[in-house]
Amino acid sequence: MFFLFSCKEDTTILFDKSHIDSLSGIKKEKYLDSIAESLKSKNNDSLVRDLYLKIAAEYYYINEPKKSLHASLKSLQLSKDSNDSVRIAKSLYYVGDCYENSKKDSAYFYYLQAQKVYTKIHDYDNVGRMLFNKAYVLFYDGNYIECEAEVSKALRYLKKSKDYSLIYACNTLMGNCLEKLVNYDGALLYHRLALGELEKMKTHNNDKDEINNFNVTSTINICNLYDLKGEFSESIKALQDLLSEDLKKKWPRLYANVLSNLAYSKMKSGEYNNVESMFLESLRIVDSIGIESDILYKKIRIGEYFLTQKDTIKAIQSLKEAKKLAIKIKNCNEVLTSLRLLSQLDLKNSLFYANEYIKVSDSINTIQKNSHNKYARIEYETSRLEDKNKVLTKSNFYILIVSLILILVLVIIIIVRFLRYKSKEVQFLKRQQKANDEVYMLLIEQHKKIDIAKENEKAKIAKELHDGVLNKIYGVRMNLGFLNSKTDEGMVEKRKEYIFELQNIEHEIRTISHDLSRSSFFKGNDFNVLLSNLIENQKDISSTRFKYIKDKTVEWGAIQNIYKINLYRIIQEAILNINKHANAKKCEVMIQKTDKNRLKLSITDDGVGFDIKNKKSGIGLNNMKERTNSLKGKFKIESKIGNGTKIEVTFTP
Repeated sequence: MFFLFSCKEDTTILFDKSHIDSLSGIKKEKYLDSIAESLKSKNNDSLVRDLYLKIAAEYYYINEPKKSLHASLKSLQLSKDSNDSVRIAKSLYYVGDCYENSKKDSAYFYYLQAQKVYTKIHDYDNVGRMLFNKAYVLFYDGNYIECEAEVSKALRYLKKSKDYSLIYACNTLMGNCLEKLVNYDGALLYHRLALGELEKMKTHNNDKDEINNFNVTSTINICNLYDLKGEFSESIKALQDLLSEDLKKKWPRLYANVLSNLAYSKMKSGEYNNVESMFLESLRIVDSIGIESDILYKKIRIGEYFLTQKDTIKAIQSLKEAKKLAIKIKNCNEVLTSLRLLSQLDLKNSLFYANEYIKVSDSINTIQKNSHNKYARIEYETSRLEDKNKVLTKSNFYILIVSLILILVLVIIIIVRFLRYKSKEVQFLKRQQKANDEVYMLLIEQHKKIDIAKENEKAKIAKELHDGVLNKIYGVRMNLGFLNSKTDEGMVEKRKEYIFELQNIEHEIRTISHDLSRSSFFKGNDFNVLLSNLIENQKDISSTRFKYIKDKTVEWGAIQNIYKINLYRIIQEAILNINKHANAKKCEVMIQKTDKNRLKLSITDDGVGFDIKNKKSGIGLNNMKERTNSLKGKFKIESKIGNGTKIEVTFTP
């Protein structure tokens, strides 16, 4: 649901898509008319232009092309007034759609204009769509060579597109175009490429009905090519797999087309069993729907069937009906097909039909030749207009430059006069600024001295904590540990409590020590050397053999201290946990650069491991997770009882 508000008025225009979809044809049209009428009094803004485009689309869907055209042209006018390139392109696209069935040359012209605007704003998906629309117009005007060229351009623009349904449509149109140009192998290739796009659509599109319809349509296209190549058995097999009661119930038109094509393939292969009933059933279905183009194709094929059965009367009757319908709906190709077959069947009127065939064929060739010139002329005239616009733009540019120079000269004169009157004030401001700068420099120097004093004091405290208090507490803890050999159970438990408390104090003081000195600890030191020393020092206090694997591609000097500090602390915490709990023989610590300049820390041991699901996270693991989160990284731990533990930390410095 969309609410559009005018800046200066209190009225609100409501565009409720769900409500519109629930209305019948007449009610929907009146609802859209009311919105269009209310828009006339609104100011030109993006919301109003969008609303014109929305009602244009809805008019188009209910087969009201004139009203859709009016709304699209209004949106185009407002978009041009606001220099809104995105909506100019979309409005041109919609105008082209309105003309597609009535004035193909006008549709082609507007699609071409939309294509040029989309190219300027680098919307290449819609450039591809406009090229496809132009190709579609060319195809149904019989201009297959230029159609092939336009579809090829569209596919080049859509190479990296995620609009799989549009790519499917382009491949399908290319296949149909190549079929008309009698390049059956090429056509078959593109129809199979279209089927390949359906596999991508299945993972991105939840509309299973649409995908199923596309699949049936592509299979029918491929089977038509099998028939043209004389591979009727392949066509029969593929079409039989499509026939189902579900297809007949949900999509009767597709079912009728599959049934008719299957009957035609059987007829061509010389298998006539049930063929007549299949043709008649398909005709009955499309006749009940009222799709005249489908009725036409079915009647022609039924005429061909009766021709194979040498039932001349029924064949002539069916083909005459097909000819009459083809003339009614202006399907020139099928007029020719029916005349060609009638000239072969109706020997009495054979000469008449042959002459009619020649007349219609010549007329079509003339029209197609003119249409070829027409579309080329549209391209030429468009480019000529663009050249004129470029000349006008260049002239306007020169006028603008001259105007700006004159304005600039005038401004300079005004500024010079102003500066003469304000010179004393400027001199005073300069002296004041100089004094302020001197005060500022003194403050900066004072702050530097304070910072140096702070750093020295922090380093001193850190050293005292680490080298004095921490070592003493560690010695006391070790001595208490030795006293645990006493057999008195109460004393043992009491001493364990003291040891645990001393461990907490030790950890707290260590954290304070490192936090106080971390800036000086990491500044000016090679981080690889610091890590190597940390690992090397474990030889004296641990039975686990630690190994540090370097990645020479990592430039630690370019990485901020905050990342190195947290990384160092995570490794420290992991080593402490391994020494306490893992009983590991060996442990590898590795830091490596992955794709997109990400760093990955891996700590792997062969210790006793633990059950991740059942074991609660201790202080050490929580600290590592918190430090990883502070780096906006990902923390991962893998462990099984008896199979060791692996910790991974991935982040982007």
